[in-house]
Amino acid sequence: MYSNQKTQIFLLHFAGGSCYSFDFLRNEIQDSFEFHALELPGRGKRNQELQLFKKTDAVLDYVSQIKKLRNNNQPYIIYGHSMGATLGLSVTKKMEEQLDPPNILIVSGNPGPGASYNTKERHALSDAELKLELRSLGGVPEEILENEDLYNYFIPIMRSDFEILEKSKLAEVGLVIDTPIFAVMGDQEETVADIENWELYTSGQFDYQVVPGNHFFIHRQVKTLAKIINECASYSSVSI
Repeated sequence: MYSNQKTQIFLLHFAGGSCYSFDFLRNEIQDSFEFHALELPGRGKRNQELQLFKKTDAVLDYVSQIKKLRNNNQPYIIYGHSMGATLGLSVTKKMEEQLDPPNILIVSGNPGPGASYNTKERHALSDAELKLELRSLGGVPEEILENEDLYNYFIPIMRSDFEILEKSKLAEVGLVIDTPIFAVMGDQEETVADIENWELYTSGQFDYQVVPGNHFFIHRQVKTLAKIINECASYSSVSI
C-alpha cells in the first residue's frame, strides 16, 4: 500500500519505449514517489493490444491510465521524455480540463512544439533508412538493430510512434497550460538552443536545465535526473 504522503509520478516513454523504459530511474526515486511508468498499446505489458497511430488517441489513452491510478488527495507530477514530452503537454491540458492538474510537468529530450524539428517523415522511411536513423538517434540497443527477429518486432512500434508525432506536428499550436513546466535537455542535442521554447506553452512558472549528454542523456545522468525530479516535486508542493 502506498503512503499518502508520497507524490505520484506518471512517466511517459519515448518513441519505441514501454513501461520498462524508466526502470533505470525507478530505484533512484521510488522511495520518494508512487512510481507509475505508463505505456501505449502494442508493446511491453500491452503487446497484445493494437497499436495507436493518432496523437489524439495516444493522449486520451494516457489520460485514461492516469485517471484510473490517481489518488485524489495526493499531489502528482507528469514526466515525459522526447515523444513523452510532446504527449505530456496535451495530457496535462486534458487533466486541467478534468480539474485535476499535475503540480508540474517535467519534459526532457525535446525543445517543445514548433521548435526546429527534423523534417524527415521517419515513419515512411524504408527499413534500411529507418535503421540508420535509429542508430543516429541512439537509445536503441545494437542487439535489436542486428537481430532480425527483434528488429521485425520492434520496427512496427517505432513506425506507429513516429506516425503519432509526424502526422500532427501542429496539434499543439496555441496550446497553453497553467501548470508550470521544467525542461531538461542534453548539451549535445541538435535543438538544445531552443529549450526555452517551452516557456511559450505555460502561463505558470518555467525553468530549465541543460546537462551533459546526447538525446538519451537520461541513461548516463540518472542521479542528476532524479535530483531534478525530487527538486521539482519539492518546489511544486510548496509553490503551487
